[in-house]
Amino acid sequence: MAELIGIIEEIVFRNEDNGFTVMDISNEADGTLVTAIGNLPFAVEGERIKISGQWSVHPDYGEQIKVENYESAAPTSLESLERYLASGLIKGVGPSTAKRLVEHFGMDTLDVIQFNPQRLTEVPGVGPVKAETIAASFYEQKEVREVMLFLQSYGISTNFAVKIYKIYGEQTIPLLKENPYRMAQDVTGIGFKTADKVARNMGIEFDSPYRIMAGTKYVLSQAANNGHTYLPKEELIVKASQLMGVDEQLVDNAIVSLAINQSIVLEETQSHTAVYLQPFFLAENNICKALIELSMMEITIPVKNFDKMIYDLQKQEDIILADSQKEAVVEALNNGVMVITGGPGTGKTTTINCIIKIFEQLGADVSLAAPTGRAAKRLSETTGREAKTIHRLLEYGYSGDGELDLFQKDEDDPLSADVVIVDEMSMVDVLLMNHLLKAIVPGTRLILVGDVDQLPSVGPGNVLKDIINSGLVKVIALTEIFRQAQESMIVLNAHRINQGQSPQFNVPDKDFFLDRRESPKEILDTIVDLLCRRIPSFGSYDSVRDIQVLSPMRKGVVGVNNLNMELQKVLNPPNSTKTERTSGDMVFREGDKIMQIKNNYNIHWERYSMGKVIEEGDGVFNGDVGYIDSIDNNNREMKVIFDDDRVVIYDFIQLDELELAYAISIHKSQGSEFPVVLIPLAWGPPLLMTRNLLYTAVTRAREMVVLVGRDRTIHSMITNNHIASRYSGLEQRFRHVFTSLARQEKYNVFGKVEE
Repeated sequence: MAELIGIIEEIVFRNEDNGFTVMDISNEADGTLVTAIGNLPFAVEGERIKISGQWSVHPDYGEQIKVENYESAAPTSLESLERYLASGLIKGVGPSTAKRLVEHFGMDTLDVIQFNPQRLTEVPGVGPVKAETIAASFYEQKEVREVMLFLQSYGISTNFAVKIYKIYGEQTIPLLKENPYRMAQDVTGIGFKTADKVARNMGIEFDSPYRIMAGTKYVLSQAANNGHTYLPKEELIVKASQLMGVDEQLVDNAIVSLAINQSIVLEETQSHTAVYLQPFFLAENNICKALIELSMMEITIPVKNFDKMIYDLQKQEDIILADSQKEAVVEALNNGVMVITGGPGTGKTTTINCIIKIFEQLGADVSLAAPTGRAAKRLSETTGREAKTIHRLLEYGYSGDGELDLFQKDEDDPLSADVVIVDEMSMVDVLLMNHLLKAIVPGTRLILVGDVDQLPSVGPGNVLKDIINSGLVKVIALTEIFRQAQESMIVLNAHRINQGQSPQFNVPDKDFFLDRRESPKEILDTIVDLLCRRIPSFGSYDSVRDIQVLSPMRKGVVGVNNLNMELQKVLNPPNSTKTERTSGDMVFREGDKIMQIKNNYNIHWERYSMGKVIEEGDGVFNGDVGYIDSIDNNNREMKVIFDDDRVVIYDFIQLDELELAYAISIHKSQGSEFPVVLIPLAWGPPLLMTRNLLYTAVTRAREMVVLVGRDRTIHSMITNNHIASRYSGLEQRFRHVFTSLARQEKYNVFGKVEE
C-alpha cells in the first residue's frame, strides 16, 4: 500500500452527494504532482494530508492513487497554513481573515483556534461572536471527519452524514451502533431502506425486533405522507411484511410491542382495527374534544338587533349581502364554531370583512390566520388587517431558556383573542389543527373558512371535509356568484369545472385561454414562449414574479423537474457575475426563484427595515417561496429572501430542502394566488389527472389563466371526479360523540388523553 504526505493543490472534481473527489496533491517527498481519488468530502485546497491507498492507471487520466485512508496533517509553512484556512473549511474564515490570522499568530494559529479561541479577537475584524464561530466550526470539523469516515464505511452519503452528525453530535457513533434504525425516525430524508442497509452491514439480524418495529413504523409514516392518519391493521401487516421480507406473524408481534411502549395506538372500529402513530391518534381525539367544547359554550357577546347591525354595515360599506352571507354573519355571532365554505366569486372575502367589522364594533379582539405565508399575506391584503401564519399566531420558536418549544401558545398560555378566523382551511392537517385548538380557550369563537372542493391538505387528515361532514358544527355554504365575479371567466370556468362542465376558452377580452398543443415538446416550447415573451408583452407582467407555471406532474417533459431546468436556462441563465452552487442534480444560482419543500421548524429567520432587524423567529415551511439573494461558497451559505420578507441563511447541507420554483406542482400551490397561472396539460395517469386538481390550479389565478395542451386531456380531467380516499377517524369520532351526547344528554364522553 502506497503512502504519501502532501498539500492539496486543486480539487478537480467533487460529487457533493457522496463525497467522491478527484484532486491533485503536491508530494512532499519529491515535489511531483499526484492525482488522488476517493471519498474525501472535507478535503480542501491548501490542506496538508497524509493518505494511503493503491496505485492504478486510468486509460484516459493516467496514473492515480485510490485513497483508502486519509488524515489531516498540520501545515508546515505559513503559506500552506494560510491557504488551508482560506479554503472555506472553517466557517467565518475567508481569504482575508485567514491572511490576518496567520500574520498575527504565525504557525501557532491552529493551536490558538483550538485551545485559546478568545485570543482571536486580537486580530482586527474578529469580534467575540466571530471568534466563537471560528472555534466551534474548527471543533465540529474534527468531530465530523471521524463520523464521516464511520458512516461512509456503511454507504451513507456526505450530505446525510453531516445531517446525522447535526442531530446526534459526538454521540453519533455509539447511538447508531446500538440502533441504526433510529435514523429513519430522526433524520429527514433517511427512510427505512437506507437505515436497514446500514443495520445489515453492521450485522443486525434479519428478524431483529429493532428492524421489524422500525419497518412497521416506517410503513405508518409513509401512509401519513400520503394523507392517512392511520392504516387498518391487516393492511399494515401485509405492507410491512412485504417491505421487510419477513413473516406476517413477526409484524403482528411488533405491532403489539409498539403498542405496549406507546409508539402506536390500536383502536377498534366497526370494520377493522385502526393502527395510529401516537401523535395522529392524540391529534384526532384532541381536535374532536376541543371543537365540541368550543361549540357548546354559551355566547358572551350580547347582540340586540342583528338585522339593524347588518343593515347599517351594508349602508356603511355600500354593499348588498346575499342571504347566505347575512346568515353567515349572524351565525358567526351565535356559534362558538362555524365553517364558511364556497368557491371563487361567492363572496367569502366580503363575508369575512363584514364579520370582522361587526365583531370589532362589539369590542371583540379578532385574530386572523392562514396556513402559509402567501395565504396570510393575501388575507392581510383583502381585510386591511394583520394576518399571521398559524405558526406565527401560535408563536412557534424557542422558549426563554433556549430550549426548543414548538408552539409557545397552548393550553397553558392560550391566545387572548375573542375571535379567531382561519382562512384556507382545506390546507390544514390534523397536527396543525391540534396545535391551533390547544391555544383556543372555550368562549373564543372559531371561524373556519375554506373551499372544500379544493385538494386536501398535503399533510395527514381531511380536517375541513371531516368537520363539515360531521354535522356537529354550523356550516354555511356560499353558492351565489356575484355580478362582478361573473365578469371573470376564471370564476365562471372554475365553477363549470367543479360541476363537471367544460370551460369556455378564448372569449374576446376575457381572462381564460387555451393554447392548443399536441406533443409534450410543443407544450414545453409554448410555455417558454408564453412566459418569456407573449404574456409579459401582453400585460406588462414580470416573467418570474407575476407568472407561475403549475404542473400536475413532477416527471416528464412538462413535469415540474424538467420545466424548472428549462425555465432556469431562459429566465436566469449562467452569468459570470452570479455565483452558483450545485446540490444533487440541481444548480442554484443567485436570482433563482426557489421553494421550501419540507417543514424546517428549527431554521432561523429575520426581517429587516432600514438595515436593522425588526422581527425574528424560527421555522420555514413546506411551500414557502422566495428568491436567492446571495451564495457564499467560502462560508458554505446561501441567503434567501422569502415572499413575506423573511431572510433565511441556509447552510449548504440544507439545500436538499429547497428546489427551483419557476414551475411548481399544483399541490404545492394551495393557499397561494398568482396574477397569471400557466398550466401545461399533457397526458398523465388517471389517478392524478382529476377534476379537483384542475379546479385547484385554475382557482390559483387572480387575473389570467392559460392552459396549454389538448382538449381531450382537459375533458378527461373534468369527467374524472375521482377523489383519493384517506384513512381518517376524525369524522367517525365526531359522529360517535354526537351519538353519545344525544344518548347521555350530558358532556362527559371524553377520557383524558395523556401526551
